[in-house]
Amino acid sequence: MQGVQHQVRLELTTAGNTSPLAIDVSESAEVRIQRLITENPVVIFSRPSCCMCHVMKNLLHTIGVHPTVIELDEVEIAAIPPNTGEDSGEAPALFIGGTRVGGLESLVALHLSNKLVPLLVDAGALSLSVPLWV
Repeated sequence: MQGVQHQVRLELTTAGNTSPLAIDVSESAEVRIQRLITENPVVIFSRPSCCMCHVMKNLLHTIGVHPTVIELDEVEIAAIPPNTGEDSGEAPALFIGGTRVGGLESLVALHLSNKLVPLLVDAGALSLSVPLWV
């Protein structure tokens, strides 16, 4: 059937609630990315099969944080808000508490300077009542 367009809406649901990861094709990439940044305390935007993203996820998991990881295609990567730090401004891009932290180098620098855990606590992604095995 040539010329027929279909609107698709994919929603991930748990216990009857709509997930913030719902995909609405009418949303532009910029709007969807901004929504994900504001609705999730820790978000990693990545390219498919990105080894740096894998390291970022493992470091955060070790601390006790489970980030939302979104794989983007090349067109969507251009919609990631610009970086004000020293990283390249591309993927992987880490956002904590709605603010762009940067990439892997920035994450490791925060961790080594003991600034990562307080940042995660402030964002609501980590509770200090949970013992850290780092």
